[in-house]
Amino acid sequence: MAKKRIFEGLKIADFTWLGVGPIATKFMAEMGATVIHIESSTRPDICRVSAPYKDWQPGINRSAFFAVYNDSKYGISLNLKMPQAQKVAKRIITEWADVVADAHLPGIMESWGLDYETLKKERPDLIHVATAMQGKTGPYSKMPGHGMVGVSLGGFTHLTGWPDREPTVPFGALTDYLTFPHMVTVLIAALLYRKKTGKGQYIELSQLECSVQYLAPPLMDYMINGRILTRMGNLSPYAAPHTTYRCKGEGEKWCAIAVSTDEEWQSFCRVIGNPEWAGNPKFATLEGRKANEDELNEMVEQWTMNYTPHEVMTRLQEAGVAAGVVESCEELVADPQLNHRGTHVILEHPEIGPHIYQPPPYRFSKTPHELTMPAPCMGQHNEYILKEVLAMSDDEIADLLVAGALE
Repeated sequence: MAKKRIFEGLKIADFTWLGVGPIATKFMAEMGATVIHIESSTRPDICRVSAPYKDWQPGINRSAFFAVYNDSKYGISLNLKMPQAQKVAKRIITEWADVVADAHLPGIMESWGLDYETLKKERPDLIHVATAMQGKTGPYSKMPGHGMVGVSLGGFTHLTGWPDREPTVPFGALTDYLTFPHMVTVLIAALLYRKKTGKGQYIELSQLECSVQYLAPPLMDYMINGRILTRMGNLSPYAAPHTTYRCKGEGEKWCAIAVSTDEEWQSFCRVIGNPEWAGNPKFATLEGRKANEDELNEMVEQWTMNYTPHEVMTRLQEAGVAAGVVESCEELVADPQLNHRGTHVILEHPEIGPHIYQPPPYRFSKTPHELTMPAPCMGQHNEYILKEVLAMSDDEIADLLVAGALE
């Protein structure tokens, strides 16, 4: 008998877009929830119109960016500016869904008549989880933005880069990736509450607040000691050596090394053969190594350049020194550890073709996950949802098409 997935039977009406919400609902879908992703071609998800595209040819169904965050979901296109589409969306919620997820600015869901205060009158057991960059309340709640803005508001950009250069925005929408686990967690908590009481509730999630928690140490240092952490490149105030070092091999080959204690330093020196320079008293303590860090890094790289990144990593790890290969995307796809764990799942997308998707990074022994289908093309499941979920007639669907409500 096939094992049931943990969220089988749960139904989610997904009005989210960009990163946080789609990733959270994707993981819920892979763990068994049935998710209907509601969107519109009149204002498509930014991820749908963002590279990379299949064969670098733009198209609303050709973005790998959108695809990787929306697998295992059904998709319906509804132009929610139209009353007819609003009625359809409301029926999906009131007649079918257990959970509503949205990622719109305050006032948007209200303008469609799809806000929690309106919906709970018909569905007091409904759970509505809403995420916004800075939350749904407060003086900046209506400021639009996404993860690239959030990392700057959250202080990450100020800390990223080199001290003699301008701040560097971290790669990707970092705050989205930091926030979606919170969204999944609070949704599970609300489901447990509903199981005990029969009551739903409204949850609003600030991406900024979720992300700022990860800067707790430097924030506390400022509040207590008045110190402001600034850009240090790859360096650390608590370790030396601590950066990436060029290694042997074609093209750019690097290995990251971090030596945090004097004991680790002694182990590092043994691995590299205890060269004469390593015995210099100025390198004997962390304070000394930090004071002479430029010279130290030059000497370390003279050693690493004789070995491949994997050789450097293996030798140091065997000695108890933290080290890791700096992998490219090509190397990540071929990584034996990731492939052993089934991290790269290939699904056949209607337009993109065979495409890599990522399953949840956790594994349940009793309730496994499953990627059931690739991300939907725009409006791909309109007929299925309207007929099978809402039991609408062909004439009713034709009226929606003629009115433009299914755009």
